[in-house]
Amino acid sequence: MSFMGPKGNTTTIGHKKQDKKQASPLGIFGILQHQILPIYIPAANSSRFVPSEFAALLRVTVDGVLVCSSLVYQREMPKNLILALLVLVVDFGGCFTEGLNNTSGSTRPDVVNIASILTFDSIIGKVAKIALQAAIEDVNSDPTILSGTKLKLNLHDANYSGFLSIMEALQVMETDAVALIGPQSSVIAHVISQVATELQVPVLSFTATDPTLNSLQYPFFVRTSHSDLYQMAAIADIIRYYEWNKVTAIYIDDDHGRNGIASLGDQLASRGCQISNKAPIKPLATKTDISDVLVKVALMESRILVVHTYSDRGLDILDVAKHLGMLDSGYVWIATNWLSTIIDIDSPLSLRTVDLMQGFITLKAYTKNSNTTRKFASEWRNLTTLGLSTYCLYAYDTVWLLARALDTFLDKGGNISFSKDPKLQGLRGEILNYNSLSIFNGGDLLLQDILEVKTEGLTGVIEFTSDKDLVFPAFEVINVIGTGVRRIGYWSNNSGLSTTRPETVNTTTPSQSSSSELLQTVIWPGHTVQKPRGWVFPGNGKQLKIGVPHRVSFQEFVGESRDNLAFKGYCIDVFTSAAKLLPYALPYKFESYGDGVRNPSNTKLVSLINAGVYDAVVGDIVITTNRTRLADFTQPFIETGLVVVVPIRTSSSSTWAFLKPFSPSMWCVSGIFFLVVGAVVWILEHRVNDEFRGPPRKQIVTVLWFSFSTLFSSHRENTLSALGRMVVILWLFVVLIINSSYTASLTSILTVQKLSSTITGIESLIQSTDPIGYQENTFVEDYLIGELGIHPSRLVPFSLPEEYEKALKDGPHNGGVAAVVDQRSYIELFLSTRCDFSIVGQEFTKTGWGFAFPRDSPLAADMSTAILELSENGELQRIHDKWLMRSACSSQATQFEVERLELSSFKGLFGICGLVCLLALIIYFARIIHKFTKHYPTDIESSGRSLQSGRLQTFISFVGEKEETITAHSKRKHFEGSSSKTNANDESIYSNKISRRDLSPNT
Repeated sequence: MSFMGPKGNTTTIGHKKQDKKQASPLGIFGILQHQILPIYIPAANSSRFVPSEFAALLRVTVDGVLVCSSLVYQREMPKNLILALLVLVVDFGGCFTEGLNNTSGSTRPDVVNIASILTFDSIIGKVAKIALQAAIEDVNSDPTILSGTKLKLNLHDANYSGFLSIMEALQVMETDAVALIGPQSSVIAHVISQVATELQVPVLSFTATDPTLNSLQYPFFVRTSHSDLYQMAAIADIIRYYEWNKVTAIYIDDDHGRNGIASLGDQLASRGCQISNKAPIKPLATKTDISDVLVKVALMESRILVVHTYSDRGLDILDVAKHLGMLDSGYVWIATNWLSTIIDIDSPLSLRTVDLMQGFITLKAYTKNSNTTRKFASEWRNLTTLGLSTYCLYAYDTVWLLARALDTFLDKGGNISFSKDPKLQGLRGEILNYNSLSIFNGGDLLLQDILEVKTEGLTGVIEFTSDKDLVFPAFEVINVIGTGVRRIGYWSNNSGLSTTRPETVNTTTPSQSSSSELLQTVIWPGHTVQKPRGWVFPGNGKQLKIGVPHRVSFQEFVGESRDNLAFKGYCIDVFTSAAKLLPYALPYKFESYGDGVRNPSNTKLVSLINAGVYDAVVGDIVITTNRTRLADFTQPFIETGLVVVVPIRTSSSSTWAFLKPFSPSMWCVSGIFFLVVGAVVWILEHRVNDEFRGPPRKQIVTVLWFSFSTLFSSHRENTLSALGRMVVILWLFVVLIINSSYTASLTSILTVQKLSSTITGIESLIQSTDPIGYQENTFVEDYLIGELGIHPSRLVPFSLPEEYEKALKDGPHNGGVAAVVDQRSYIELFLSTRCDFSIVGQEFTKTGWGFAFPRDSPLAADMSTAILELSENGELQRIHDKWLMRSACSSQATQFEVERLELSSFKGLFGICGLVCLLALIIYFARIIHKFTKHYPTDIESSGRSLQSGRLQTFISFVGEKEETITAHSKRKHFEGSSSKTNANDESIYSNKISRRDLSPNT
């Protein structure tokens, strides 16, 4: 029985530290007089009240208050039982006094038991055992932790057996251990966590990295290292960084291996990659079993191998791979942290072991290089000859994590007590004593204290997220080179791959770019720095079955020889030339698809790849959106698009052909502007320029001559005024544009070919109602109907180019078609020998031809690289010239009837010219009016004419006078005015003198 002390501390009665003094009954009654007793009393007529039963329900709270812990009686207590109750209270007086004595502080236990399950003889178990013992010793010798309470570690050896691990764990649960460190295996952790959840004992493991152990199913499991989820994310980033798409996963087929690889698959999928093959190895596999698995891996296409196993089994896998020649160049081996564990613990490695790891990439948990870590590493060398692994650091930190949580637990008054599990009542066993499996009453509180610890350990910051994961997961990316290793970069959950230490990366702006600086240069297997392709054609002797369309037309692209069933043509030559450039042998055979009567459907042919009929398709296969959903295509080896073909006829010259470049309105407006500009220039120049003065007849001839001579820039009159020069310069620019347009249009008209129909491109073809021809079993029909909205009744399918020719010549009114729509590649070949037809309008789609392969096939990428190489070295053009070059009509430039130049094309030009002329006239007349008012302010003849007509006649006369005459007149008038003013002033002075003399008093 236990009770709560101050601050919620629970003290167990009977503990050796408890005070043996008993309180007197009087003391108890004194307490009862001052405390409220929430005791529920049975009814007076109850015959079922038993004092001993009632006493078992009593306990004392921190204030000494009696309560009834579970049963509540609703009846009145018989009066004759009151005395029995008081005697019962007296019997428990010592307990109550004990509770009161503990109100000032809880008593900590001298020793707290914890347990650990390891495989002592394993690589990790050897060093983990030493690290745990060192941590226990350091904790017990540190007076600042646990306040004198000592930790006692009970180590149990699983001896590589899952069964023994389970039995050891159950035996641990029979003891008074408050926590279990381990187990070492994720497989056993699943089982032990079930038991721990029932008995409420926290399980702390630094080696069980299975991501599924984080689930809500295991609330008492706490991982004190990083989950494999982050390790697999790092590997997925490495694979994406090197632009590989598929990997083969080699793993131990247990919970640890399966769940880790499942996480890898999820991480790869989120990055556009995938696991193409899985190679599971049974947990107790022999080298023969491993060899059987790796032989199958060697026959697969992918050469990117991810190995997820245990440190004790990893070297066996590599030894078998070495024997099979799978550690040579061309392979990529990426190991999880089991490999770095071997390198750290078994250092220095034997030359044979190092030879097995050459070129490997592996991960190692990142730990910050601190003073405490360096100090521990120095002390580690005094403890053992084994190397220091990150698992040692995590084991050491786990003990300190538990110690700090226990310290908090005891400070809060946590009680180290156990109670029987009612679910185990009645079970019997000879090996296990089920009744000895007890529930740790404070397990839930201790678990919360563990998850709330925030401290600094050897591995860095120790703090848990809401998902019970350690914060700041980070790894070092290591490349095994020679007799050692080389760090080529880092990975963290915040920054991804980087050459910068995780703690120095700006976590607010994570970097996931594909920069070349994310990882340093890697030495790959085979001692090469060139990045492996990651894929080869499997060497199992199987030939690729390649489908080839059996065309009946345009066999220059794909043709079949009826003699030996061989294939020829442009597409076949491109494929065979590209296949020769592959860095591996590509066995294949062509198979014909089609009946030889009609051209087959290429879309149906591509769909047979998914059906498993063909491994690839080679031919004139247009890359369309629908087809890319069925297969992967290579880089296009020829660009093409849809064009419109119509019949043409040669244009014949006419007598008045020179008038055709301009429309009538254009001719009229041009002539008017010639006259207007000439008149404007005459107005601006005739007052200052003698060449624009003279008799009226001469002036008219001058204006006409000047206007039309500007057409050839041969006018002889010079312009003197600034406004006149401005108008002339702009007009000469307009004349230049008109002259150039006329010349170009006339040249085109005299050399043009005329269309035999009104179809000038796809737009006019859509608007018409005439029939349209197309090549059957191609995507053209679906495009015309689905994309352009042409009614199916207008479409006429053809198979042979001869059918094209006849239908175009017959025309839509004689059972033929107005135009044919087909791919440019076919049409250029069609037009090479037929000069009566031509392409009109622009190419209205942009597509290309490629070779089709199954989805995600690496062959598509390798063939694309080979096609690019053919293009760069000129071989692709040579193949094109061999099959598709024709000289009859292909070099003839295609020209069509040119429409007349309309006035609308020159509205802006004429508008600017007219506006400038108007502004020049406004400025000119403003200046004339200003000069007129200045020189003739009151010069109006006083005759019979009206004032207005006289002034207007004077103004017109003024405008017609030459500028020099006006200037001379102005000067003369100004001189006369000055003289008159001088004489008047002299007369006034003389008069004043006479007046003063006459008025003198001396007179």
